[in-house]
Amino acid sequence: MTDETTERRAGGGSADESTTDDRDAVRRNTPGRGIAPDADPIEASAPEEFGLVQAWWGDGKGKTTAAFGMGARAAGHGYRVHMLQFMKGGADSVEAVRGEYNAIRALPGYSFENTGHYGWHGMADGSADDDHERDARAGLERARELIDAAGGADLSSPIPLDAEPDAGVHMLILDEILYAADRDLIAPEEVLGLIDDKPDGLELVLTGSHERPAYLADAADLITRVGKEKHPIDAGQRARKGTEY
Repeated sequence: MTDETTERRAGGGSADESTTDDRDAVRRNTPGRGIAPDADPIEASAPEEFGLVQAWWGDGKGKTTAAFGMGARAAGHGYRVHMLQFMKGGADSVEAVRGEYNAIRALPGYSFENTGHYGWHGMADGSADDDHERDARAGLERARELIDAAGGADLSSPIPLDAEPDAGVHMLILDEILYAADRDLIAPEEVLGLIDDKPDGLELVLTGSHERPAYLADAADLITRVGKEKHPIDAGQRARKGTEY
């Protein structure tokens, strides 16, 4: 007999009753079973367990989508989130305003900025590789600024939801930074430098690259490979509004 069972019986309830109570509690705390959860108002709050480094890479669709969704989840708890996008420029297959930008603007505590421009590095699309390198380095400098700002903030306390990201954020998403490193627009050592400089309470999320970022093996706490089994782009399908942008 466990101490927990003894305490329950001492309190006048039987083991069967306690088990039933436990099951009822589980049902109440499981969406779609028992009592449906209500959405609480989003108010500025602070995470208790942030501070890890996550990396999402691979040749499959969904790296940015996963990072964006995780940012939305954090924002839903009232944490301050910012997404800085590298190499996410324009193309003739997408519109200037993408769905995630509108969604982020509608979420309290979530913000974004983009350092990309038209085209893709190494592609015959009319864009200049020197411009891509310039913008990638600008993104790196901006990432350093944001990490320094987080280091000067009290990340154990709530941050106003309408505060500029330069006042500090709880989660920083550097979208496509691993692509920039993979294509030698920035150095892998510079990515590691961002990790070394980040404050303990900042959750840092890195995405991009079809190539394994082996240099992150010891530096990241979570590394997820998003692998492609089948993709409509291989059959000639262009980016679709609402799924790719």
